[in-house]
Amino acid sequence: MTSGDLLALPQPAADETIPYGSEPQQFGELRLPMRPGPHPVVVVIHGGCWQAPWGLDHVRSFCSELTGEGLATWSLEYRRLGDPGGGWPGTFEDVARGADHLREVARRHPLDLDRVVAVGHSAGGHLALWLAGRHRLPADAQLGDGSPLPLRGVVSLAGVPDLREGARRGVCGDAIPRLLGGPPEERGDRLRVGSPVELLPLGLPQRLVCGDLDEIVPPELSTLSADAARRAGDAVVVDIVEGAGHFELVRPGSVTWPVILGSLRELLGAPEDAAPAP
Repeated sequence: MTSGDLLALPQPAADETIPYGSEPQQFGELRLPMRPGPHPVVVVIHGGCWQAPWGLDHVRSFCSELTGEGLATWSLEYRRLGDPGGGWPGTFEDVARGADHLREVARRHPLDLDRVVAVGHSAGGHLALWLAGRHRLPADAQLGDGSPLPLRGVVSLAGVPDLREGARRGVCGDAIPRLLGGPPEERGDRLRVGSPVELLPLGLPQRLVCGDLDEIVPPELSTLSADAARRAGDAVVVDIVEGAGHFELVRPGSVTWPVILGSLRELLGAPEDAAPAP
C-alpha cells in the first residue's frame, strides 16, 4: 500500500470537530460509538514524518472502524514541520495539549477517562509513545507537565521509539534533525525529553506492531526499543506481522487489523462484543 491508497479510502465525517487551541492545526476529531457510554477512548495520532503535507485525513477510515467496534476515538491534528510553530517544541506541546483536552471533552460526552490508550502510526507512533512517557518528566522540565492525562497503555504502529537511532538510519530523511532543531548528537538536551527510549521505563504496557515488509520505518527500531524497555522493567509486546508494509497498519481489514484491535481491547479491558449490533 501507499499513502495515496489510504487517502482513496472513505473518509467518514467525525461526530464533532473540537479545537483545543487557537491555531488552525489545533483540533481533534471525536467519534462516538452508537451504544450507551461511558466509552473507552483511543487517542489516535497520525503519521507523516512529522511534516505538514500529511494530516489526519488518511486515518479517518481507521478511526471510523475503531468507533464501529465500540471504541470512542479522539484523532488529533497538530502543528508539524512546515507549519508556523511546528517542530520543536510546538509539535510535542500540541499533542500533549490535545490529549489533555479530553478532560474538557468528557464534560459534554460520555467518555471513560479511566480507560484511555494512545495509538500512533509512524511519526505518530513516536508521539504516542512520548505521550505515554511524559509523566516521567519533572513539571519544571522543558515539555514537562504536572498533570498529564493518565493512559492505560500505548500502541505504536511502525513507530520511531528512538529518535537517535531513527536519525542514524535515515528514517524520513532529515525530518528528525529538523524536528529536534539540529543533529541528535548536538541536541542531547532535546533527546532526553523528546525521545521515548530516553524516558524508560514508561511504567505502562506497550504494544509495538510492525510489518515485516516495511521499507519506511525498519521493524528493528521497535525490537531494539522493546529490548531496552524490558531491561528497564516495562511490559512490552512486539508483533511483526508477515506480509504487511508500512501503510497496512492503518488500513481497516488489512492483515494487521486483528492484531491492532486485539491489542487495544486488551489494554482497555474492552469486551469482545463491544461493537453495537448492526
